[in-house]
Amino acid sequence: MPGQPFARPAFAGMQDDARPGSRGAVLSSYSAFAPRPLAAGRRRAGPVRPSLMGRFLRARVTTLTLGMMFLGCVGLFGTMRGGQYDAFVAENGSPLDTAAKALGFGIEVVTIVGARGLHETQVLSAAGITDRNSLLFLDIGEVRDRLGQIALIKDVSVRKLYPDRLLIEITEREPFAIWQKDGKLLVVAKDGTPIQELDDQHLMDLPFVVGAGANARVAEFLKIVDSAGDLRASIRAGILVGERRWTLKMTTGLDVKLPENDPESAIAQFARAARDSHLLDKDLVSIDLRVPGRMYARLTEEAAAVRAEAFARFKKKAGPT
Repeated sequence: MPGQPFARPAFAGMQDDARPGSRGAVLSSYSAFAPRPLAAGRRRAGPVRPSLMGRFLRARVTTLTLGMMFLGCVGLFGTMRGGQYDAFVAENGSPLDTAAKALGFGIEVVTIVGARGLHETQVLSAAGITDRNSLLFLDIGEVRDRLGQIALIKDVSVRKLYPDRLLIEITEREPFAIWQKDGKLLVVAKDGTPIQELDDQHLMDLPFVVGAGANARVAEFLKIVDSAGDLRASIRAGILVGERRWTLKMTTGLDVKLPENDPESAIAQFARAARDSHLLDKDLVSIDLRVPGRMYARLTEEAAAVRAEAFARFKKKAGPT
């Protein structure tokens, strides 16, 4: 669950050997015989010079050690060339990580705080953290950069808690509006960043905007909606035209074309006219408010045909003028 530690199986701890002679053991040794005094006239023996055989043996041991190191390097090179090294790293991690984990610096617990829209497995996968990593050699800057590429994550902090814990604190972006782009419905944050495709019907009540650049101007659209007064509930979406001006799509299908400058005053004017003249109940396709102080209405094709027929009958009845 979010905020709960993500525990991994612990490595077996390393314990000090308590046997006499091991590191940390206190040794006490006492001789059972007292040293006998030197006989009179005898001289204490000086240091014994190493024999020729001893020097020969030491040289042989040194040569053998160097030879084994050389053969080990050759074997490692051959292993790398044969692909066994890559297989080892893929399974266990780099030699440095492997050594660090053996010393108790593995990543045994990962605590993720603030993840609500993301699952812990998604966070770990995006961060590239597996049981092959060690805490000692983990690059937290790289982890932050990888997590920062997730659109839902607004900010992230990564901290090492030695010897074997990692803390990831996430701040997620909040859904703010729905943006239609290239036929897709995307959920965007307040700053306009697309978070995800719309797959939750509970988000359908969010403001709905359409058009290039509309995702970054949702706050501007909401000011227009607030200026509509009682007509707020009748506004279905805002369409940004040419990244310059808004056209409001009403729930009745009517398009209200707003001017580029001061669209709030224009929509307030339309709201008063709509309330007084019941414009939303009429057979209208669009209302054009782009010319200050004027309102142009366009009828539907059916309404326009009926109007033309009625005008023709009236003209025929009236006769020539």
